[in-house]
Amino acid sequence: MSLRYLPEHARPVLLALDLARKEAEHLRYSQTSLFALPIDLAWVQSLGRRPEIAEKVEAFVSRFGRLQDHLGEKLLPRMAALVGENSKTLLDTLAIAEKTDLLVSADAFIAARKLRNALVHEYMHDAQTFLESLFAAQQACQMFFEIIEKSQAQTVRLGLTT
Repeated sequence: MSLRYLPEHARPVLLALDLARKEAEHLRYSQTSLFALPIDLAWVQSLGRRPEIAEKVEAFVSRFGRLQDHLGEKLLPRMAALVGENSKTLLDTLAIAEKTDLLVSADAFIAARKLRNALVHEYMHDAQTFLESLFAAQQACQMFFEIIEKSQAQTVRLGLTT
């Protein structure tokens, strides 16, 4: 009999996956409610005068960053360890995630990480950059959700139960 995964890593993977699903649910809610609004440059420029809308943006940005951190620091490294891969850095982790088809593009994940700074600070300084970053983050959410779906599918294929 050959092992398909390292059993000692099963529980940490399942816990990280469960938390990722919960965080993704909250991010999806923020994403849906925020992007239902008519977002354009004038809208971004008005955020300083509209705290109720700025609060929606802050919730989205916070949840975006939290899920991204969780995927890069917890779920993906644990998925790598589950199948016997050793990742010491984020770049190692992303390369393994690409190799195991959990992630389409490490470059896209890294680009999404750079969005956080623009999302946190730029609407106060550069509305156009913020607007572009906001729409890029909306697209990156789909990548995050796919990582979770692919991780779930892999745990099912390996016979892990959640």
